[in-house]
Amino acid sequence: MINKAFYDLVRTAPKGRWSGIQRNYGPEEVQRLRSGLQIEYTLATIGANKLWNLLHTEPYVHALGAITGNQAMQMVRAGLRAIYLSGWQIAADGNSAGSMYPDQSLYPSNSGPEMARRINKTLERASQIEQSEGGTKRDWFVPIVADAEAGFGGPLNCFEIMKAYIEAGVAGVHFEDQLASEKKCGHMGGKVLIPSSAHLRNLNAARLAADICGVPTVIVSRTDAESATLLTSDFDERDREFIDIPAGRTPEGFFRLKKGSGLKHCIKRSIGAAPFTDLLWWETSTPNLEHAKEFAEAVELGAMGYKFQFITLAGFHTLNFGMFELARNYKDRGMTAYSEIQQAEFEAEEHGYTAVRHQREVGTGYFDMVTMAVTETFNIMDLRDETFYDCVRQFAGKQSLDCYLESDEISDLKKNTCVTLSNGYIYRLSVIESSIKNVIKLFLKQARKTY
Repeated sequence: MINKAFYDLVRTAPKGRWSGIQRNYGPEEVQRLRSGLQIEYTLATIGANKLWNLLHTEPYVHALGAITGNQAMQMVRAGLRAIYLSGWQIAADGNSAGSMYPDQSLYPSNSGPEMARRINKTLERASQIEQSEGGTKRDWFVPIVADAEAGFGGPLNCFEIMKAYIEAGVAGVHFEDQLASEKKCGHMGGKVLIPSSAHLRNLNAARLAADICGVPTVIVSRTDAESATLLTSDFDERDREFIDIPAGRTPEGFFRLKKGSGLKHCIKRSIGAAPFTDLLWWETSTPNLEHAKEFAEAVELGAMGYKFQFITLAGFHTLNFGMFELARNYKDRGMTAYSEIQQAEFEAEEHGYTAVRHQREVGTGYFDMVTMAVTETFNIMDLRDETFYDCVRQFAGKQSLDCYLESDEISDLKKNTCVTLSNGYIYRLSVIESSIKNVIKLFLKQARKTY
């Protein structure tokens, strides 16, 4: 009955969405904490349901970590169906402080949601450009799974960052069980865990935020117990078997954890978190398939059950290595080094790559169309050359043009396409092949012109 009430509160949740999900609060708390006007979070809602569907219909969902909006756009264009938003990468080069940090939660907590908003705005522009060119060919709004670190504090901080991510249009969010003030990268030593009960409280705070927003956000529980060496408190009896009593406490008062108990600790924490989350993540120090199998079997994951697979730092490494290689080669070989990249871009067009026409990629043609829509009379000569040529190629098809036109040829084509008369604009098309004539006519009709 309680879960039925949550289906009423989160009406977009698909059938079976709350099966096995526990909350430490009831529907009446959710209703009480909502505002008088229920706001719709379209991107977050659609993204969450897409992600949920993919997780249940595909063998696994794979993603790369994006550090810019354009990287995310290229991921979708290449065919990936999800995007990962890494806190490590935000710390390194994507935070609202405009600084570079290690992965220790040193950046402002709004940085992740702001990056998610930036990615979604880029995907929206890509969709608008494609739609303006004759119709969208793909689903640009793929689900984003975002890193909330250790919540940047306690349950209230987790509650707020979850709401911020939902407002930014994120589909899923993960929370880890490290102490936020001592947060370390997954592969760094000296990690400090919070008690199991404190982590569950954070997960419940995140779920409460999603319920209040009316969004079935996918919540991911991450444990760093495999390589953690310290624990803040011994009050939770579930953690006591992993404490090394003879080793004593650190000068900060932290309890030391037993060496070699990390995998077992991860399993116990994950089983405890499972009813309060949608996906489980255990952070490992090494890619050990034997341990992965043991973990999967212990928490009853069928076929190992690793459903969301991603490369966290894909954006960071491609951005840095790509520029380093270009700079190194440019230093030695000059413009030839850059021309080789351009040639590779041209060759990638057959696979769907479009950024070689950089003006079109960022929306120049789209905003030309906006200008045309609000202008009573419009001289085709006012169009940017690339926009004009894109319109010709778009409607005629590449078969009408054997090769790319040079800029002076495009300019001549424009000049021979139009003359100005006293009653407005009329377009002389006799100098253009018949296949191009219909293209220009259709293009001008779209601009509501007389010819």
